[in-house]
Amino acid sequence: MSSHQNNNNNDPRQPSAVKPFKPSLQPPQDLPVDYAGFLAVLCGVLGVMFRYKLGSWLAIIFCAQSLVNMRNIETDLKQVSMAMMFAIMGLMTNYMGPRPGAKA
Repeated sequence: MSSHQNNNNNDPRQPSAVKPFKPSLQPPQDLPVDYAGFLAVLCGVLGVMFRYKLGSWLAIIFCAQSLVNMRNIETDLKQVSMAMMFAIMGLMTNYMGPRPGAKA
């Protein structure tokens, strides 16, 4: 019991000097570029236009990464939703659409 009280007396921290952390607000144009969102759009477009399954799956993965690391909800949400639509459209055309070269 006395060793525990001895530790409290030697504690260099000062609870009265503690100030809560307040993050600084940055304007949206000063935020770093969301490369995952850009890659999601790029892979989604490749998946739709060239029927690359891998491109559509990568677009979904990059969308998830961009959603997790979202800084500005307004602009990033627009970009992520567009990329997600491209990715889903690419997966639907790849897995449910007519196969190229198949006879109808």
